[in-house]
Amino acid sequence: MKSVALGAAMACVLASAAAAQVTSPPAAIVPLQAVAPAPTQTSLPANTEVLLSMNEELSTKGGKIEVGTKFRMSVVNDVRLNGFTVIPRGTPAVGEVTWKTGKGMFGKSGKMEVDLRHLDLNGQTIPLTGHYRQEGSGNTVATVATVILVAPIAGMLVTGRSAVLPQGRELKAYLAESLPVTMPAATSPASASFVAQPVAVSQPVASVAPGAVKN
Repeated sequence: MKSVALGAAMACVLASAAAAQVTSPPAAIVPLQAVAPAPTQTSLPANTEVLLSMNEELSTKGGKIEVGTKFRMSVVNDVRLNGFTVIPRGTPAVGEVTWKTGKGMFGKSGKMEVDLRHLDLNGQTIPLTGHYRQEGSGNTVATVATVILVAPIAGMLVTGRSAVLPQGRELKAYLAESLPVTMPAATSPASASFVAQPVAVSQPVASVAPGAVKN
């Protein structure tokens, strides 16, 4: 009986040793996922210049326009911040006629004043400032000559010229307030075609910057 018990004990020891020699499978390696940096919040400063171009001619001739007449414009160049485009070229803009007079007798030329109101950017209205005055080229010299050489009444037959802002005329506008934007943190500006996303602007600013249109 002792030999049987001893044999059983030896068998258990050998089985344990064999089990200990079995190599455990390696633990599965879980790859670490890179966490992209969060986008950063910044803003395009107030008074940033935005060059606009007239989409069509604007003229005081023939009563085509009145005070309050709106006209369309387009952004000429991309407006960029830290290498990213915030306001793309071609973004539509709106201006408004704020004052005008028609041409008159004795060489009185037509005049008009316009304000550059806002951009339409991705469904948002971005307020602008910019105030311009355009005058027609008068016939003052011709009027005086006519009055002197013919008669005073003849001067009434010589009129001034209408004020015209031609299609393609470029006017400088400025952001009325800072424009909050979201910038991508992990994209290289040199290789990305990403357009920074403006954050909604709350209150438009009504201040107007004086300026003058020159022929």
